[in-house]
Parts: sequence; structure tokens; C-alpha cells
Amino acid sequence: MVFTLYGDYLLRRQGPVRAGALVTLLGALGMTPAAVRTTLSRMTRHGWLAVSHRGARSYYGLTRRARKLLEAGRRRIYHPPRARRWDGSWFLITYSVPESRRRRRDSLRVKLLWLGCGMVTNGLWMTPHDVRREVAAIAAELGLARNVEVFRARHVSGSRERALIDRCWDLGALDKRYAAFLRRWRANGSARFTPEESFVRRFTLVHEYRFFPLADPYLPGALLPRQWRGRAAAALFDRQHAALAAPAERYVRDVCAAG
Repeated sequence: MVFTLYGDYLLRRQGPVRAGALVTLLGALGMTPAAVRTTLSRMTRHGWLAVSHRGARSYYGLTRRARKLLEAGRRRIYHPPRARRWDGSWFLITYSVPESRRRRRDSLRVKLLWLGCGMVTNGLWMTPHDVRREVAAIAAELGLARNVEVFRARHVSGSRERALIDRCWDLGALDKRYAAFLRRWRANGSARFTPEESFVRRFTLVHEYRFFPLADPYLPGALLPRQWRGRAAAALFDRQHAALAAPAERYVRDVCAAG
């Protein structure tokens, strides 16, 4: 919840945020003051937040590591890869990492998932998107540049391409989650809300939707099921997010400016 708050509202803010303001904002979402302060302390210990003090007041700002993570998250949520035209090429990512570097191998797998890659077999992943630059940056960051290779290929024989896709991604389960998201958020879509209610509703919208950019490979239209509801969910998210923006952001500014 703290990551969502910073990522959607406080990422562009100049300077750290007063602890009391964070308590108020997260309190509107159901967190107790004690839970907020415990979470802030834990995130500081883990290197996500930096704390500073002005008299008796504490202020929390993002570390460089956290800012980098949230910037990447915003790009994935608001500007996901969209392959309008697909030439039939697949990008294959292979790696061989010894057991002694298992933690780095696990981190590599998580980051490949974040890019929307699907696992064909252990050590072999694929995506229709050109991720050469992203994979090179990830491998360098993890110290695995010599362990990772990227190939561009075409599927010419073996399993049907649809069966291969189903092996890599559970699109059926994802489509059902999109359908549930649409049902929830179409209700009361035109209702009016106070600034605080707008903040809570918009926060909940983002907090729920942020699951999809991690799970959705954003395949080209030619590779998606016929009744794919991901596009409708994305359009609904964009509309509601924009409609609630002004009052929600005003509420956050007012809370942060108070006192």
C-alpha cells in the first residue's frame, strides 16, 4: 500500500513527506497509525525509504532504489508494451546460472516475469517483444551478463503455437480476473465522490489493477483469445483513473500541506 501511495501520488513530489501526512492518507485506507509507523520503519530498514527529522517531526522520502522500482512500475502500468504489428518473431532468453548463485537466478526469473516473458522450459523463456535492451540491463545489474543469451527466432515445428502459448501463460485465468475487475469497476462508474472518497477509490483502483501488468504478457492481438477482456479492462482503468484524478490529487496535496 505504501508503494502504491508513493508510486501514484508522491513520486513526483519534491522533498520527503511528513509522517503524519502518511498516517492520515493510509488511515483513510484502513491502516491504523501503529501499522503505518511500523511499516515505514520496516521499509526504512530494508532500504526503500529514507527518514529525516525536523524537530520532533519525521519525514520519509524514497531512496534511489525505490524510485527506480516505482518508475519502472509506472511505465509498466501506464505504458505497457503494445505490439500493434507482429512479424512472427519470438525473442528467446536462455540462461545457465550455477546453484551457488541461486538467489541471483531467482531474481532474474522474477524480472523476466515482470517483462512479460513466459517460461518454455527451465532456463528458456520467450516473448514476442524485443526485450534485448531490458534483458541486457537486468543481466548486468545482477552480474549475470555472461550467463544470459538472447535469440530471435520463429516457431516452425513441434507444438501448435496456441499450445505453446498456453504452456507459458495462463491466459484463461487472467481473462477471468479481467472479467471480475470489469464487473466491480463498471458499477457506480458515474457516481460523484468527495475528494477523500475519490482518493480512496482511485487508490483501490490502482492497487487492484497493478496485478495485471505483472501477469499480462501483452501479447499481440493475433496471439490472444477471441473474447480477450484485457483491452476493455485497460480502457476502463484509464477512464476511471483520469476521472478521479483531480479531486484525489487535491486531497493528497491538502493533507501533505496541512500542519
